[in-house]
Amino acid sequence: MSNFDEGKTTSYLFGSNAPYIEELYEAYLENPNSVPEVWHSYFERLQQQPATDGKTTTRDQNHSSVVASFAERAKHNAFVRQSAAPNLEHANKQLQVQSIIAAYRILGVHHAVLDPLKRRERPEIPELNPAFYGLTESDLDQEYAATNTYFTKKPTMTLREILNNLRSTYTQSIGAEFMYVSNQEAKRWIQERLESAHGDFGLTTEQKKKILQDLTEAEGLERYLHTRYVGQKRFSLEGGESYIASLNEVLQHASEFGVKESIIGMAHRGRLNTLVNVMGKMPRDLFDEFEGKHAADLTDGDVKYHNGFSSDRSMRGGPMHLSLAFNPSHLEIVNPVVEGRARASQDRYGSQAEVLPILVHGDAAFIGQGVVQETLNLAQTRGYGTGGTVHIVINNQIGFTTSDPRDARSTLYCTDIVKMIEAPVFHVNADDPEAVIFVSKLALEYRMKFKHDVVIDIVCFRKLGHNEQDTPALTQPLMYKAIGKHPGTRQVYADKLVAQGVLAKDEPEKMVQAYRDLMENGQQTVEPVLTGQSSAHAINWDQYRKGKLTDKVDTAIPKAELQRLSERITTIPDTFTPHKLVEKLLADRAAMGRGEMNLDWGMGEHLAYASLVASGYDVRITGEDCGRGTFTHRHAVLHDQNRERWDDGTYVPLQHVSEKQGKFLVIDSVLSEEAVLGFEYGYASNQPNTLTIWEAQFGDFANGAQVVIDQFIASGEAKWGRMCGLTMMLPHGYEGQGPEHSSARIERYLQLCADNNMQVTQPTTAAQIFHLLRLQMIRKSRKPLIIFTPKSLLRNKDATSPMSEFTSGGFQPVIPEVDANIKANKVKRILVCSGKVYYDLVNGRKEREADDVAIVRVEQLYPFAHKEFKAVIDTYPNAKDIVWVQDEPQNQGPWFYIQHHLYENMRAGMKLAYAGRPASSSPAVGYPAKHKEQQVALVEQAFSSKFKGTFSK
Repeated sequence: MSNFDEGKTTSYLFGSNAPYIEELYEAYLENPNSVPEVWHSYFERLQQQPATDGKTTTRDQNHSSVVASFAERAKHNAFVRQSAAPNLEHANKQLQVQSIIAAYRILGVHHAVLDPLKRRERPEIPELNPAFYGLTESDLDQEYAATNTYFTKKPTMTLREILNNLRSTYTQSIGAEFMYVSNQEAKRWIQERLESAHGDFGLTTEQKKKILQDLTEAEGLERYLHTRYVGQKRFSLEGGESYIASLNEVLQHASEFGVKESIIGMAHRGRLNTLVNVMGKMPRDLFDEFEGKHAADLTDGDVKYHNGFSSDRSMRGGPMHLSLAFNPSHLEIVNPVVEGRARASQDRYGSQAEVLPILVHGDAAFIGQGVVQETLNLAQTRGYGTGGTVHIVINNQIGFTTSDPRDARSTLYCTDIVKMIEAPVFHVNADDPEAVIFVSKLALEYRMKFKHDVVIDIVCFRKLGHNEQDTPALTQPLMYKAIGKHPGTRQVYADKLVAQGVLAKDEPEKMVQAYRDLMENGQQTVEPVLTGQSSAHAINWDQYRKGKLTDKVDTAIPKAELQRLSERITTIPDTFTPHKLVEKLLADRAAMGRGEMNLDWGMGEHLAYASLVASGYDVRITGEDCGRGTFTHRHAVLHDQNRERWDDGTYVPLQHVSEKQGKFLVIDSVLSEEAVLGFEYGYASNQPNTLTIWEAQFGDFANGAQVVIDQFIASGEAKWGRMCGLTMMLPHGYEGQGPEHSSARIERYLQLCADNNMQVTQPTTAAQIFHLLRLQMIRKSRKPLIIFTPKSLLRNKDATSPMSEFTSGGFQPVIPEVDANIKANKVKRILVCSGKVYYDLVNGRKEREADDVAIVRVEQLYPFAHKEFKAVIDTYPNAKDIVWVQDEPQNQGPWFYIQHHLYENMRAGMKLAYAGRPASSSPAVGYPAKHKEQQVALVEQAFSSKFKGTFSK
């Protein structure tokens, strides 16, 4: 064994003591008098001696260098030579005591009493036993320094006292996980809060009665519904009633910190209970939903355990606006939506501290669904952070159908996913509601102080099945035998309060009867719920309810203003050095603004944004590469080529349009589609005066967010009456880049279109994108806007527009033939298309000199502009053929959707035909040569005299 190895094993600087010494040293740096004298002297000497690199140690020395310094000194037995400790044996035991303290903080959670059903024996954890460290019975009554503990203000305690405090803190009804938090201040704050309480929560008589009242209401609603609406699904909360007490306490305590608004997201379980007993929904309104009395209120509506609700409640700290987000059956998909809504409200308030997002999870979904990880990954980023979220897990220990952890997850706890962002977790036994209230307050305070996510894991059980028609004993007989014997959390706590003399024996039953009377009368259970409450930050959606997608509005701007905006967005500071390519781009855009050349797509986009922010609208653009644009056309964020640090040296011209302008934010998102799109949907649904845009890197990648598209964007208004003006930009176009980089799946969006629920477009010129983006904000309607944006057209000179098309006109849903050489009375065939293929057809006509063919562009696929389209068709009285031409395979793209609209507007005797790629299971071929061959063929087919599958009228 080397001298160094020997030093590591003989010195108490190492082994299990190393973390303690690091912690001790950090405490010394904060307050030299907070450590025992022997360590104070040692650290003082350490400051004066050279470290391993020969430099003098400083008071802000980092941990790694301190450990290295310890290692070097241990190697030479320096500590033994330099210290004058009077009792080395006692000092060594002191270190072992500190190791026990550290072990309880780290491992105590595994020994905590968390399961109300008491189904498993508490595991033996050797590291929690003093014998593991060589300590004996005779050491229990010896005094040791209680360094860095918060059990007492005394400098020393007996080992017995220390152990009793550790057990009451870390191994009873609360299991805390937080030692992985790298923020030392946060870690010490949690230690102080837990250890200063050491299991004594100090609740008053009134507070205990309030807890029992919450439990009574939670249980009372479930039992009332169970008897009144037998067999109807409601996803009962029975077994998890402590959740209602927890959520109520989080909200009440938040109000004392100045929170003015809370946005809550949750799945089915306990949702009806939350609506009635937290949000203040009238029970009679809920009963009406059970009885189907509101069936005609919305286009489609939704089941009652998906519905949201909002109210204003008077809390301990003042009034608070509460909003429960609507949610489909995809459980955790509501997470990013809530975060987006919260961020939008925070932007209105100008403060993250005044708006609190709360997410309520089921145990299986929390660890099982990928959108949880995606959303957690947003938490500390610039464009998506909300200053921390309070997560509450209703952990019924069974998930959906499985009770065997081997099938439920690959982690020990369902909350282990949050360790990726170092969020502390407080596991708590639901049968100890006082402990639940304690961790609820603790979690809220942590969020407010450290602006970080935190988790309350309420370990409970599910009395009934997954729903009320399920028989869980079929697959979990042992668990449901234990549940059948459990009297219920309310009864357990009521008996405890009666035994303590807090309540008379008959009082709990009187509380039960009083709540049932409220149910019978359909009366409100939450008091007080405020009526007529108005916030300066509230949004008035009424102004958008009468607007229609077909409304005509003026989106042109005067030439002088266009030129002013052009100058502003092409001017950069003299001290800023752009990349040479960007320098040329800015010069070209300046020339465009002066009218010296046509405006390209990027310039059209920028002018739309500039004009909107100059008018006071906000603009928010996110996506995986949207700062510069995936195809480097946007360059909204410029990077100084001479910058010295990665986190500075950027300039955003659109943030410098006017002295008083709207906010412009463009942020490159994390590599996520589902969570980011969900976030932007939530943001747009809470911020109608912001042009909120999500841009896919390639339109194909939106597939990863299909749940958001199907369940929220397309159907949110029909199901929930929830308006949203989100804009989606989906790069689409067949340029030979293969099956994952060609198609944004136009057909899927068109299949979702009905009831004027959204606008689906495929613009082909710079002027069109300019007018379309302005239209989205200026019109008095808020509907999702889907834009299939181009790739090759971004730099195609044929797709540029003269300034005159910006200073007059507007977005054209249908663009008629623009070639003056095509005479209307000579046209025999009309080619109708959408997107990039138009330019291929123009070139094909020129090659063939086919001046009897007109080419019409459908720029708005939905709602289909029948009036405009028919007017165009009628200008060609001698046309006999209408041919729909598309890049996409025949079973994809707009063909199956649009053929009916084309047919409807044809004259008698006309024929309708298709030209495009044959049907395919893949969106596009992967070989460039094959792609080119198909492209040539479809253009040839468009001009051919023979067609397959023609329709005559």
